[in-house]
Amino acid sequence: MTRAVWVKADGTVGDWDARRRRITAALEAGADWVLVDEDDVARVRELGDVSVAAFRTDGDVTLIDDAESQEHEERPDAYVTGKDGEGDGTIDLPNDFSGSADLSTLRRNGAVDQGAYVRILGTEYESFAEAAAKTAEYTVVIGDDWTIIPLENLIARIGDETTLVAGVTDAAEAKTAFETLEHGADAVLLDSDDPDEIRRTVEVRDESERESLDLEWGTVVEIEPVGSADRVCVDTGNLFEHEEGMLVGSMARGLVFVHAETAESPYVASRPFRVNAGAVHAYVRTPDGGTKYLSELTSGDEVQVVDTNGHTREAIVGRVKIEKRPMFRVALETGSGDRVETLLQNAETIKVSTRDGRRAVTDLSAGDELLLYYEDTARHFGEAVEESIIEK
Repeated sequence: MTRAVWVKADGTVGDWDARRRRITAALEAGADWVLVDEDDVARVRELGDVSVAAFRTDGDVTLIDDAESQEHEERPDAYVTGKDGEGDGTIDLPNDFSGSADLSTLRRNGAVDQGAYVRILGTEYESFAEAAAKTAEYTVVIGDDWTIIPLENLIARIGDETTLVAGVTDAAEAKTAFETLEHGADAVLLDSDDPDEIRRTVEVRDESERESLDLEWGTVVEIEPVGSADRVCVDTGNLFEHEEGMLVGSMARGLVFVHAETAESPYVASRPFRVNAGAVHAYVRTPDGGTKYLSELTSGDEVQVVDTNGHTREAIVGRVKIEKRPMFRVALETGSGDRVETLLQNAETIKVSTRDGRRAVTDLSAGDELLLYYEDTARHFGEAVEESIIEK
């Protein structure tokens, strides 16, 4: 599922300078939404491209024809009802929710999405949030004395009816919110002035969406020079850590871990943004769990970065260099007895991960064990399919 980070930047944060600093930090960190007061929507639009939710200031919904509205760009992407109302406890909850002013406002849908804001001050507010979720596209729940149990209740009761946004004050709380009951909240609303905390919360969002791969060892059964081929270097707009690389191979079911060029060499300087990945025909794994041919990659594409423990993240392709280079054919046998292969450049700077650590492909021999990702499935246009395909 796709997670989101909202950042709270309404009038309770302070004056416009304080709100602007928080909004700017959210934009720079890559937050998905900011939650502001309605009067600030136009100013937020001027700061950058981010989805804007706005607390409704008049408690009313105005129906406006988009074509006739001169202020269309100043309207938020979602209105949120509940501030200074029943949702945050300013006005007492009615005994009968059918008489709720906040719920009545939500039901009078305008031209944009509707959201509800509810502080969980007791079990009756859990019930109120549940009632609001039947109408609201977004249900923002805030716990002043937050414990795991109310959030568990809300995820179980309304998680499938609405986009559930849990209020948090730091990245650690965000991690808990995303992991509660395995499913977790759909989004978090962060209330923090600390730009580093905003950045860490966005990192938690990204980590919660990433795969963790079970890598295994394959045994080299053949390695031989095969002449020259069109070799692909993938230069990314991101720096690699020392134990990171990409998964590439001639057969999509078995992709070999190839290190990024983070290590110093007697021959060339390190290039910690590069993976010398193999020949043009080879597959490379992408963040969505699919594959692309190396020859298909262009600037702006995303590729999956993986470390030797199977942790993954995304990188943006900056450029692709294709040049004729001498190659090795490396054939491996997997733990299940399958045979997979790849072509790698015959050069000391190309490193793979062995049982004994990082090793140049030029130093490999039969019997060495290489790290790889294996899945017993076929691929069609990069997508896994249940189909019998022979690759050799």
